[in-house]
Amino acid sequence: MPVQRILVIDDSATERHYLAQMLSKHGFDVLTADSAEQGLMLARTQAPDLVLMDVVMPGLNGFQATRQLARDPETQKIPVIMCTSKSQETDRIWGLRQGAVEYVVKPVQEAELLSKIRALG
Repeated sequence: MPVQRILVIDDSATERHYLAQMLSKHGFDVLTADSAEQGLMLARTQAPDLVLMDVVMPGLNGFQATRQLARDPETQKIPVIMCTSKSQETDRIWGLRQGAVEYVVKPVQEAELLSKIRALG
């Protein structure tokens, strides 16, 4: 099933705006959340086709939120792409172990992200 609705979870207003604008211009319906907690609630109530998850956020971090999405029967089928400044290979491996399907390092390159999204659909 092609990805149409994407939930962007990032505490940075700049990053949320950048990703939302990029995705909207390519025809995606975009929801945003400024915290992992808000993102988890939206994932449960709005059932997006994909979640783009930041890692470094106050409160619940992106690794913890991804693990919760992956373990919750209501959200476990929603793929997660980590979009983060954490560029170490150990971070990438840890993100994938928490349930993410892909890992993209910021600054997010439009072509790379779109390619990964299309591969899911």
